[in-house]
Amino acid sequence: VILSRIGLLLSLLLFAFWEAGSGQLHYSVPEEAKHGTFVGHIAQDLGLELAELVPRLFRVASKSRLDLLEVNLQNGILFVNSRIDREELCGRSAECSIHLEVIVDSPMQVFHVEVEVKDINDNPPVFPATQKNLFISETRALDSHFSLEGASDADIGTNALLTYRLSPNEYFSLKVPTNDEQVKPLELVLKKPLDREVASEVLLVLKATDGGKPELTGMVEILITVLDVNDNAPVFDKAVYHVKLLENARNGTLVIRLNASDLDEGANSHILYFFETDISPNIEATFCIDSDSGEIKVNGKIDFEETKLWKIQIKAIDKGNPPMFGHCTILIEVLDINDNAPELVITSLSLAVREDAPLGTVIALISVTDPDSSANGRVTCTLTPHVPFKLVSTFKNYYSLVLDSTLDRESISHYELVVTARDGGSPSLSATASVSVEVADVNDNAPVFPQPEYTVFVKENNLPGCHIFTVSAQDADTQENAQVSYSLVERRVGERALSSYVSVHAESGKVYALQPLDHEELELLQFQVSARDSGVPPLGSNVTLQVFVLDENDNAPELLAPRAGSMVGAVTEVVSRSLGAGHVVAKVRAVDADSGYNAWLSYELQPAAGSARSPFRVGLYTGEISTTRALDEADVLRQRLLVLVKDHGEPALTATATVLVSLVESNQAPKVSSRALASAVGPQGALVDVNVYLIIAICAVSSLLVLTLLLYTALRCSAPPSEGACGPGKPRLVCSSAVGSWSYSQQRRQRVCSGEGPPKADLMAFSPSLPPCLNSAGGTVQREADSEHLKEVNLYLRILFYRVFWPVLLLFV
Repeated sequence: VILSRIGLLLSLLLFAFWEAGSGQLHYSVPEEAKHGTFVGHIAQDLGLELAELVPRLFRVASKSRLDLLEVNLQNGILFVNSRIDREELCGRSAECSIHLEVIVDSPMQVFHVEVEVKDINDNPPVFPATQKNLFISETRALDSHFSLEGASDADIGTNALLTYRLSPNEYFSLKVPTNDEQVKPLELVLKKPLDREVASEVLLVLKATDGGKPELTGMVEILITVLDVNDNAPVFDKAVYHVKLLENARNGTLVIRLNASDLDEGANSHILYFFETDISPNIEATFCIDSDSGEIKVNGKIDFEETKLWKIQIKAIDKGNPPMFGHCTILIEVLDINDNAPELVITSLSLAVREDAPLGTVIALISVTDPDSSANGRVTCTLTPHVPFKLVSTFKNYYSLVLDSTLDRESISHYELVVTARDGGSPSLSATASVSVEVADVNDNAPVFPQPEYTVFVKENNLPGCHIFTVSAQDADTQENAQVSYSLVERRVGERALSSYVSVHAESGKVYALQPLDHEELELLQFQVSARDSGVPPLGSNVTLQVFVLDENDNAPELLAPRAGSMVGAVTEVVSRSLGAGHVVAKVRAVDADSGYNAWLSYELQPAAGSARSPFRVGLYTGEISTTRALDEADVLRQRLLVLVKDHGEPALTATATVLVSLVESNQAPKVSSRALASAVGPQGALVDVNVYLIIAICAVSSLLVLTLLLYTALRCSAPPSEGACGPGKPRLVCSSAVGSWSYSQQRRQRVCSGEGPPKADLMAFSPSLPPCLNSAGGTVQREADSEHLKEVNLYLRILFYRVFWPVLLLFV
């Protein structure tokens, strides 16, 4: 029961420590632990379920070696994976820990775990050498002190607390410095005068024992050679010298000038200075000593980050015979300067970031180190300004790069971020690192056509399957989100489906006419083409095509019967010989199924072979046959007139009408027609009637003109018709050259429709469409609205002239 209560109390303490540590776990493990040694229930302590470790991509990142510790994803236990040597990992640092970053996804979480490596007593004390030789004069006074280099232990704490024991002898005792005098060396103290004649050499064993359990020992043999005569050794001013030296001091910089004195005289008082024979090779490579002056100077690289304190043993030797020795210790404290720039390590968590990623998404982990100390080692990180990302500090010198604002791949698809780390030194040093962030596309852009509507002109009688136009839509997305396919928006055109007239290639957007088009049957075909991308869900848009079928001269003039029951192409007229010049005796009527110039007919009278000049002529555009002179007895009683009816197409098509004229005496002539009667009334009566008709015609034409202008103004001021409605909506003109060509319809107003609604009349428009032409300056043909307005006014006036004025004038002429 007591154990369970203690366990519950420890759990509560661990939970409180977890809350206070802001997401940091702390474990400890002894060094040299075997593989598989339990460290802690990391998944349980982090509040993670075992079943979600693999789905959430549970992983461990470490700044140091990743193979020291491992997590079993089956039970969530952190265990030792390979040998941990605290001395190799942290040296003689009092604190040694391994920092782990635990990362899980969905949602992204980062936890910090510190595993403290506990020291064990696995290193015995080690002396600089296994044997030390001392030369001591036999005249040396009692209580003389002889410095010895102590042992060193790579462990820390109690495991490195050394005690010394000298082998039993009658001449020397060992003086060990107290805790406050750790910098002082060990000393042999002479407690009995030496006598070279009794003992020329004394062999001692010095043993060092650490405070570990079990304790480890090291030893050195001290061979003392007893010298004769010169009985005063050199003596330094101080036993220990303290010196401060800036790192990166140049070679030749003076560290200290030593001064030792000898009470002897002559050669026995002449002192030389040397490093101790068992000194470290690093000291000999970094410093040099002048044996005569005792000056110690810098001879190598002084680096605070490598060595913060140098301990140098110096000996002073006189020139006596035998020589005598004095010893001192120099402690050189290296002062730090800001000579190390921060170091950045960036770990990217994803290759690309979706443009619809939520704010706060973690992009990368950043760790910063600076081996300098104090303010020189305090680092702050900043990010390139004006980017949709920010740095969030998660732990000391650890940052997360997260999304701070929305992304748009179509605006910027790639970011090159620069992270700058700057220390607090004076002057400060900085380091930069680049982070490449790719923005992944999502389907948020529909295909877009350059313009909402195209006008296409196709000549009738085209070949089946001919290419008439190409639609093209652009999608700002990439890859499959930008793969556009085209299709027709199916509808009915009269009694038939749209797909029986045209088709569109799904990939290229080319529009084909599936059958020959007939201007006389269909003047305007209006339909829509849909563009859809391949994204999920797909997006699309439509474009409207107005296909105008241009007329070709494929219909010859057709003759109309002059009266009911008569034969087409043959007219028989009875004319009185008493008629004078200018009297209309007959009229040839013909129509043409084409439109425009192709339907504009002219009439010519063909001369009969072998006959004299005919007394008749035909009106060029009216088809009226009238007398050119007064008829006389010499004229043939029966005359055969051939009238050639010709249109204005290229090439022109013709038809021939035969008019048989029989000349009779005036008392035998049949009842004249109203026109002949008008002629008989007399020139003045006919003239009055013509004037009345002309006045009526002019009034009618003027009324039509005013009505047309009012209608045009209303159409210009009104809103454009809705999509799919029929009407005279303003189509977008497409030109095929810098000038373009105009065509118009003169024959009739045919009903055309693009869907439901009122019909459209055929209008004047540019010839076959291509994308809007560029002028020589690179602008479009429609760059000036005023010019376009004048063109459209001219267009409507021409239509009005050919559709209204011209037929009326021809009628009354």
